[in-house]
Amino acid sequence: MSKIGSKWTTRGKKAMLLGSGELGKEVALELQRMGVEVVACDKYANAPAMHVADKALVFNMLDPVALRENIERERPDHIIPEVEAIATPVLVELEKEGYNVTPTANAAFLTMNREGIRRLAAEELGLKTSPYRFASDYTEFVEAVNSVGIPCVVKPIMSSSGHGQSVIRSQSDIEKSWHIAQEGGRAGAGRVIVEGFVNFDYEITMLTVRSVAGTSYCEPVGHIQIDGDYRYSWQPQAMTAEAKNKAQEIALKITDALGGYGIFGVELFVKGDDVIFSEVSPRPHDTGMVTMISQDMSEFALHARAILGLPVPEIRFLGPSASRAVVVEGDSECIEMDNLEKVLEEPGVQMRIFGKPQVHGHRRMGVILATDDSVEEARDKAERAYNKLHVNLF
Repeated sequence: MSKIGSKWTTRGKKAMLLGSGELGKEVALELQRMGVEVVACDKYANAPAMHVADKALVFNMLDPVALRENIERERPDHIIPEVEAIATPVLVELEKEGYNVTPTANAAFLTMNREGIRRLAAEELGLKTSPYRFASDYTEFVEAVNSVGIPCVVKPIMSSSGHGQSVIRSQSDIEKSWHIAQEGGRAGAGRVIVEGFVNFDYEITMLTVRSVAGTSYCEPVGHIQIDGDYRYSWQPQAMTAEAKNKAQEIALKITDALGGYGIFGVELFVKGDDVIFSEVSPRPHDTGMVTMISQDMSEFALHARAILGLPVPEIRFLGPSASRAVVVEGDSECIEMDNLEKVLEEPGVQMRIFGKPQVHGHRRMGVILATDDSVEEARDKAERAYNKLHVNLF
């Protein structure tokens, strides 16, 4: 039987978030609604999840000694990785010692870098993927580009939100792309993946929930990325019944292989009825922020529920919806969202402001959500609201 006692008692439950961004913030809120004590960890102070957590810890999660020390001090019932930049071998060790890692330590280990998950998907499970090669130095990199062919996409094996990603469109781009990848990796310079271009009609995220009740799927989330970073998402993405079935079959195979309970963001390319595996995250996905307005239980609520060993008997879709990321560019320690009365003047519009403390370069600082009678109308509404937003940097 699943039980949750009063917070800060011997019967209470404690969750430790490794990563405290905007996605972690929503997970923290959902866990607290279930009476769970939340410890939010990140490499910098005042990260979004720390605003709502019971306790905040600032340390380098790539430091295996610091990671182990903090976990052993807190002794959480649930360790919840929310970013890729974690010393995952420590999580594997701790799981063997009896700690509970979401969804599993092996899932966190494999998906922390693109090499582990790509080899699992393509070489072990036989899923269709784009052509790819890995490279550890510049010589190998040039050979990989020539093998895969131009144009191609280059990514550090450890990165997220498009950091370090670039497209090689000609021979003159090769050296520049190598440097971008080396500067943008989560754990610093290192190994990269070179991926061949895929001819696709659209991309989707198949949000897949593993719980004690079995595996469930949200309606497919369509999205647009710019330089590997999400800008727009909507739900549902229109697709054929055959393509949707294939997407769910692929999602089932990869999530069964990873195991554990929680939500997985399975990224797929779709061409007609054909579906190609791209990536998977064993946690809520940024494109899935649209579920905060489109479903009775958001991806964050589903994640929290599954983590706690509770069933997900139904995911109730509420209607066509869209999200528009608010990405701020500049250099500032103080950001102000302005003209909000106009942003929110239309019915069916909501906004989340993440409250991140600064921006240096570009950073996602909020999201606008909208519902309407169709996906197209919801997307247009979200864009209208976005265009009314003024962002002031001080």
